[in-house]
Amino acid sequence: MRLLFPLLTLTVGAALFLAQAADTTVKPLRVLIVAGGCCHEYDKQHMVLKDGIEARLNAIVDVAYNPDKSTKATFEIYQAKDWSKDFDVIVHDECSADVTDPAYVKAILDAHKAGKPAVNLHCAMHSYRWGNFREPVKAGSDNSGWYEMLGLQSTGHGPQQPIDISFTDTTHPITKGLENWTTINEELYNNVQILTGKALASGHQVVPPKAKKGETLPPDAKPTEASSVVAWTNEYGPNKTKIFSTTIGHNTATVADARYLELVTRAILWTTGHIDENGKALPGYGK
Repeated sequence: MRLLFPLLTLTVGAALFLAQAADTTVKPLRVLIVAGGCCHEYDKQHMVLKDGIEARLNAIVDVAYNPDKSTKATFEIYQAKDWSKDFDVIVHDECSADVTDPAYVKAILDAHKAGKPAVNLHCAMHSYRWGNFREPVKAGSDNSGWYEMLGLQSTGHGPQQPIDISFTDTTHPITKGLENWTTINEELYNNVQILTGKALASGHQVVPPKAKKGETLPPDAKPTEASSVVAWTNEYGPNKTKIFSTTIGHNTATVADARYLELVTRAILWTTGHIDENGKALPGYGK
């Protein structure tokens, strides 16, 4: 009986040692951020994302950054054969609204159809669109491919004003335990139609009345209000590839917000299958 406690201590110690050893053998997640294009501080934001992800996860983050600030920014990596093979997840943070080459876009989508997860941020929702994209696209049509991957179609936004974010699915691992919050000035993207996406959060924005140039604001002028889904998940293609998207993230200060980075890193864990039901990283993947 005297040996019971020493043996118990030894057993517990061995178990902890093995658990710690197992953690050290976990390979870091390989994350690729694709960033660049119109209208945003991608030169700063790709570094904020890289640093924020690596500070929170056992991950190595590579960046494919194009300093082209036009709506026609393209990325050399997409033109390589098996371009996504070295990565566990792709973070699309590009703004390439006028890149309309179907073959170029197909090369991106084929990787996700084959099972490569994606996390799509802000202007990625307004990229790779052509034809009458402002009207609801039909499944399988020539211009529906990117929207089908996203799971939701958005085509525009209002002025920059704070957005009240409410997590509408509080049981999902990405959102469980997260608190609603109000952003700084941000763009609320519209929802033309929800395709196969499943909403996680909604945004509500109040825009104060503003007089047109040279006119006086009527005394009874009222603010306008708008609401839309701002974060959602999707299962894409025959392999039901896990996809996460959020339209939030126009301004660098928002991207650097700890609440935003927590949402993005949880999304990375969920899309790659390394998150538990309470939103915590599985052993070896968190920090």
